[in-house]
Amino acid sequence: MHYHTVVFDLDGTLLDTLDDLADATNAALRACGYPPRDREEVRSFVGNGVRLLIERAVPKGTEEAAVERCFALFKEQYSKLMCCKTKPYNGILPLLEALREGGVSCAVVSNKYDGAVKQLSDTHFGGLVGVSIGERTGVRRKPAPDSVLEALRLLGSRAEGAIYAGDSDVDVQTAHNAGLPCIGVTWGFRSRSVLEEAGADFLVDTPEQLLEIVMGQKGD
Repeated sequence: MHYHTVVFDLDGTLLDTLDDLADATNAALRACGYPPRDREEVRSFVGNGVRLLIERAVPKGTEEAAVERCFALFKEQYSKLMCCKTKPYNGILPLLEALREGGVSCAVVSNKYDGAVKQLSDTHFGGLVGVSIGERTGVRRKPAPDSVLEALRLLGSRAEGAIYAGDSDVDVQTAHNAGLPCIGVTWGFRSRSVLEEAGADFLVDTPEQLLEIVMGQKGD
């Protein structure tokens, strides 16, 4: 099958954002007097939005007001750091260029706050991505299908013939809640086994394999 639209997750799928997320998290934790987290701990915390990242990163039992203060500091730090080490995974820009040349529409949806999603998408992808949507008031976070359905609406695309690509179990749930098949990418923040257990329809190890699926060059 040839798909006309791909809705991508951002962190761990198109962009390797882990180092900047870890740096901003630890800057906020230190400012609050909390111990820092290592890179692999931060990896395990991401995937459900940066608010939950901070909830998981602070010491257990931290009061809500203190979590909010740490989250505010994180956003302040991340706005300064988010383009320092973040970069597209190898093969992502050629993938997006090939999709554009093939007439395939692309969107990005993320549980990261909307301003950061748009800035990162504009910085790294420019016109290769038609729509970028992050967490904002009135749009439920993934795994709710709201952001995916909104992206399809803005692109003028139908759910039938669209496909979703992401690196986590939350992404698989999001895709299926929106009525889309899901390509699980194994180069991101979660393991192949997590994607398999979540029920990903396809698993790919490279952007080239993802392109083959979207363009109908690879069977189910």
